[in-house]
Amino acid sequence: MDKNIVTSARIFADLEALSRAVVEDSVRAANEAVGARGRCLIALSGGRTPEKAYELCSTEFRAKMPWAKTHFFWGDERFVPADDPKSNYRMTRESLFRHIPTPPENIHPIDTNFPTADEAARAYEKVLRGFFSDAGPSFDVMFLGVGDEGHTASLFPDSPALREEKRWVVGVTAPIEPPVRISLTFPILRRARVTYFLLAGAEKQGVVATLRKNMDAGTQKLPVEMLHPEGEVIWFLDRAAAGETGAALHG
Repeated sequence: MDKNIVTSARIFADLEALSRAVVEDSVRAANEAVGARGRCLIALSGGRTPEKAYELCSTEFRAKMPWAKTHFFWGDERFVPADDPKSNYRMTRESLFRHIPTPPENIHPIDTNFPTADEAARAYEKVLRGFFSDAGPSFDVMFLGVGDEGHTASLFPDSPALREEKRWVVGVTAPIEPPVRISLTFPILRRARVTYFLLAGAEKQGVVATLRKNMDAGTQKLPVEMLHPEGEVIWFLDRAAAGETGAALHG
């Protein structure tokens, strides 16, 4: 668990301001990656919170991203068809990919057209291994959320996937709908060069308070606390998630 959730989380007035800050930082990181290594590899998150950031990226910041040299992946996916309303890929396609000039071959969704989630996971691991080695940094930029019970990607409390040390992608069963999912695991998630955690809304106050309490106590019980990112970590919270009611903001 990175200590900056306690000491230096970036806190914004609302989701709009939070999203704008995330996009500004990701545009900077993407251009730096292309300048240094010739390409940028981004892992996207599903859920409601990042959707606004994707929309901003495809409109106001559209001209600032190196789309032709950026590849997109997903940290997790629901085991549903690609056109299902619950699909992470579908949300991102509607909010981002329909509006930007990224070459189709640069978009790498988790293919759910397999008999089982585990087969889908093994196929996606092959895709990832075409881009990453067994050591060193993985994604240049990773977007992650945190669930009310502390899950990140689709790694939930008590999941056997939390103990996975070799496989990069596994099929998992979640305690929420839809229950069957595919998730990247810690061995590949923790190697991102920069990880953005996005939390917005009053419903996140509980998990933020738990994270801060656990950090103060020196305990690490939640999946997100077990991740231990190796690169830079930036926590983006809106005031509601942070439990702030005053005017002072930290971002």
